[in-house]
Amino acid sequence: MAALAEEQTEVAVKLEPEGPPTLLPPQAGDGAGEGGGSTTNNGPNSGGGNVAASSSAGRDGGTPKPSVAVSAVAPAGAAPVPATAPEAGASHDRQTLLAVLQFLRQSNLREAEEALRREARLLEEAVAGTGAPGDGDGAGTEAASALLSRVTASAPGPAAPDPPGTGASGAAAVSGSATGPVAPGKVGSVAVEDQPDVSAVLSAYNQQGDPTMYEEYYSGLKHFIECSLDCHRAELSQLFYPLFVHMYLELVYNQHENEAKSFFEKFHGDQECYYQDDLRVLSSLTKKEHMKGNETMLDFRTSKFVLRISRDSYQLLKRHLQEKQNNQIWNIVQEHLYIDIFDGMPRSKQQIDAMVGSLAGEAKREANKSKVFFGLLKEPEIEVPLDDEDEEGENEEGKPKKKKPKKDSIGSKSKKQDPNAPPQNRIPLPELKDSDKLDKIMNMKETTKRVRLGPDCLPSICFYTFLNAYQGLTAVDVTDDSSLIAGGFADSTVRVWSVTPKKLRSVKQAADLSLIDKESDDVLERIMDEKTASELKILYGHSGPVYGASFSPDRNYLLSSSEDGTVRLWSLQTFTCLVGYKGHNYPVWDTQFSPYGYYFVSGGHDRVARLWATDHYQPLRIFAGHLADVNCTRFHPNSNYVATGSADRTVRLWDVLNGNCVRIFTGHKGPIHSLTFSPNGRFLATGATDGRVLLWDIGHGLMVGELKGHTDTVCSLRFSRDGEILASGSMDNTVRLWDAVKAFEDLETDDFTTATGHINLPENSQELLLGTYMTKSTPVVHLHFTRRNLVLAAGAYSPQ
Repeated sequence: MAALAEEQTEVAVKLEPEGPPTLLPPQAGDGAGEGGGSTTNNGPNSGGGNVAASSSAGRDGGTPKPSVAVSAVAPAGAAPVPATAPEAGASHDRQTLLAVLQFLRQSNLREAEEALRREARLLEEAVAGTGAPGDGDGAGTEAASALLSRVTASAPGPAAPDPPGTGASGAAAVSGSATGPVAPGKVGSVAVEDQPDVSAVLSAYNQQGDPTMYEEYYSGLKHFIECSLDCHRAELSQLFYPLFVHMYLELVYNQHENEAKSFFEKFHGDQECYYQDDLRVLSSLTKKEHMKGNETMLDFRTSKFVLRISRDSYQLLKRHLQEKQNNQIWNIVQEHLYIDIFDGMPRSKQQIDAMVGSLAGEAKREANKSKVFFGLLKEPEIEVPLDDEDEEGENEEGKPKKKKPKKDSIGSKSKKQDPNAPPQNRIPLPELKDSDKLDKIMNMKETTKRVRLGPDCLPSICFYTFLNAYQGLTAVDVTDDSSLIAGGFADSTVRVWSVTPKKLRSVKQAADLSLIDKESDDVLERIMDEKTASELKILYGHSGPVYGASFSPDRNYLLSSSEDGTVRLWSLQTFTCLVGYKGHNYPVWDTQFSPYGYYFVSGGHDRVARLWATDHYQPLRIFAGHLADVNCTRFHPNSNYVATGSADRTVRLWDVLNGNCVRIFTGHKGPIHSLTFSPNGRFLATGATDGRVLLWDIGHGLMVGELKGHTDTVCSLRFSRDGEILASGSMDNTVRLWDAVKAFEDLETDDFTTATGHINLPENSQELLLGTYMTKSTPVVHLHFTRRNLVLAAGAYSPQ
């Protein structure tokens, strides 16, 4: 398998694995194997989110704390990088280290400097003197100061950068400063303690004003905003929540506990309802000691809260704060908020409400500007035989008879190249085996019998209810051809059922296999052991509840992810575990195979998603950027992108080729639990605990629809095979069908809308609701459209 990278040497952050890693080399922005990662120079406040860093054992809630080591990574199978003198590499590393230490000293971050110097075993004189041992002509000193200027340039605004291990800025200073290949040499490794050193993060909350005046400052701003013109009031009201949080944290940090309590009680009721969960966490932080190591605190401090405001509203705010000489609030705005200013009319309350609600505010407009190849890859040309149903059985087992090209709409449609599709060889994909070609032929035959769905022709729904599932059903998946169904359970088992008359059989033992004639036509049938035939197989191996399950497209493998931190690959020929993939340190909430097989993605409590290949024991890419658990993962139909939904209430789209975050979607008011792409690859549907289903245009990076109706978490979403209907399943015990064609027609995606995010959602989504189907008392965990457009739904009956 070709490597997922260009042939170039990269600077990467890596852990020492057990034994030689056989990984594909990373590109900028992704991890080199387990624990790998290099960062682009965004600083901690960037919305790009392409900072890749692996979790390390015992870290606090997923804050990236890699052990940093600069090394050269050569592509698999490439010629070795010619090494220059090892001294050059060592001196380069030393210069980098000295530059970082100087920068920390100048920024008055003594504790961080101390820790870094202790680990690097450098004497204080070496830092103070800046005389890095170079070639004796001052080159070392110049290099150190050049590096220092680059490091300083990467610092985000007036805020002091975080030390390595607390966010991304420190890591960016180390790995982002190298602009070319580094010769492998003796490396100074910079290790960081397990517990994040939050003192530098918190130092931004140094005493800046009279604690008794905080209520007056906030009340004054509140009065000004409420008395401003209607067009500005909605936009400026976005300031209430981030200012409230930062002012409260400032009071707590400076140990004004009574003032903090009074401030919280007076103003917390003014905040929007969708921030209630965050405020509950905030209310528990009443002492300075509570703030150290608190995830919410660190998230809020290290990622600037993003507000999108028109230029007129911003000028109004600035003028007011300067007139009142309200430096306290102005400092917070400058230091802790990122105001994304746009030219044009201010947005209405409805437009703002549709887009806000995530842990770090809205996405920056820049985050959704990069080009995304959302088109489908060209299908391989497969000649479809004209034979009828009486020969289908024969074709399924043996080789198909003489084929004639079949001129039909399905064949011709896939021959054209989609203008928005990525290049066919953009990422290496596995070649089609003969069995895959046969399966595609069967699929095309099924397609000719597919029911054309629409408002006047709704699909039938077949519901699989898991009865007596006292072991707690936690995950379900169905094969593409709808022949197998798998369930993951809280008792750490995975159970596989056949839903066709064909029973599940294992391969014979080795001794029996040696007796079989390998040249016979029905060899695949002969290797199966009839004595093992049954409708159900139970797979044992996990040591915690199984939260994710995914069948491979060829139905030979099954993936499962668990609370035990592993993803397991099971063979459906022998019904045994082939591999346990260990990379996550915490529960893995979801896993999914690529539509082409070979690759798969996983996401978990450590806040990162990982891309794997079945034949590599370590991840190929690490997608880091979410501020909370990654709850669900999905591959784009062309396999070049991965979507992740998180408890930070955002959805991100990641480029598999380079590990970059290319889209950030905000708008949900609760953790996201379901994702699905439309069959044409152009749209994404997302469902969350807020009961809303949001529709996104991937190419333009815009929200284009909102479907309201569910009263509980939306656990499953699926488009019909032709993309005309969207089915949603929820914990409210219903399946709802929506008119996807009507939802996506006449979209307003002109330049102004794209530039400013002035989205206009239809007032009433009930016009798009085609039907609601209740179960007696069964939450809907999974939905699946068969190749003929019958809906299969699954869930565990929960007695009242």
